[in-house]
Amino acid sequence: MERVILSEVLDQLHLESPTFRRLTMIKFYYHPSPNPAKVALFLEETGLDYEVVPIDTRKGEQFDPAFLAINPNAKTPALTDGDAVLFDSTAILLYLAQKTGRFLVDKTDADRAQMLSWLMLVATGIGPYGGQAVHFKHFAPEPKEYALNRYTYEAERHWGLVEAQLGKGRYMVGGTYSIVDMSVWGWARAIPFIFGPDAWGQYPNVKRLVDEISARPAAERAAALASKYSFKQEMDEQARQNMFPQNKRLATVAKI
Repeated sequence: MERVILSEVLDQLHLESPTFRRLTMIKFYYHPSPNPAKVALFLEETGLDYEVVPIDTRKGEQFDPAFLAINPNAKTPALTDGDAVLFDSTAILLYLAQKTGRFLVDKTDADRAQMLSWLMLVATGIGPYGGQAVHFKHFAPEPKEYALNRYTYEAERHWGLVEAQLGKGRYMVGGTYSIVDMSVWGWARAIPFIFGPDAWGQYPNVKRLVDEISARPAAERAAALASKYSFKQEMDEQARQNMFPQNKRLATVAKI
């Protein structure tokens, strides 16, 4: 019996040793944009030990072979946790929530169903349509009226659904602060950039949630990552090539 207890103690000491923590520390591949912000918030809320690996997308670092080995889709965020390699912010949130047992809505099957449904709405609606609305409003060349109308309309419709849901309770799923709210927070802070400076007037419940989460110490630390590391700010020609590689096809077509 004594040998078993001693073995367990030694194992625990090994797990808590600085050397072991360095070998197994989570690596978080980060750029200051909405999807990485969700993951940063979760990591800070849970106090998980992690190392930030900045990926400057305007410099094209997302296409580095070492990063593509982690995320073949060449997007941030990505995360490694020992042998576990993850990309896509929603997959990462679910993985970390299940790993820690934190910020999941698991009281009933009905609550879990709502959590997954709203989480996927953010992943498949809020993010993609908001991102495209930003692209066509701020970066795309003319003509763009049709595309801008389509994506801003859909973005407004999706945010209207979130606004209505938050009118029913404090958080997205009842009274429990969860990964759904973190996911909403990641994108909601971009609402003025997507729709304009007066847009908050249309989404008072979303603004209430954003203000509440942003005041949390974990959210303040997550937001501070954007200024902790140096990222290229200029959207020059090189940055455009790295951010919008599809434009090469337009140049090819123009020459034919």
